[in-house]
Amino acid sequence: MKTVFVDTSGFYAVLDADDPFHPAARSAFERAEREQWQLVTTNYVVHETWALVQHRLGWDAVEDFLDAMLPLCRVEFVNEAWDALAAQHCREVRRRKLSLTDCVSFEMMRRLGLSEAIAQDEHFAEKGIVLPA
Repeated sequence: MKTVFVDTSGFYAVLDADDPFHPAARSAFERAEREQWQLVTTNYVVHETWALVQHRLGWDAVEDFLDAMLPLCRVEFVNEAWDALAAQHCREVRRRKLSLTDCVSFEMMRRLGLSEAIAQDEHFAEKGIVLPA
């Protein structure tokens, strides 16, 4: 079974039809359902997505995220060790727009051997993480 990571940018783009990444993200989610991919994300991404969607799109979109999209994913809960490794990485690279959530995502993807993500984020691309083929 194909396993694909889902980033905040992927969730958000599906919910916002005006997002430039919307067609690609929506298509990826449709393929995931049709081809029965295992989608995986982290509780950090859930938190980040919830806050972003609530702020930009409102509560109806949060409910769509929680009721329709999130159940399609296995949510990995970040433990203290993963958090510490991600925080250390962020502090080492000292990039202003690189978030702790992204660093946690990269650590989880590395540990799970994943190289594909529903994501539109320059940091994912820099790590060689691509949209599912």
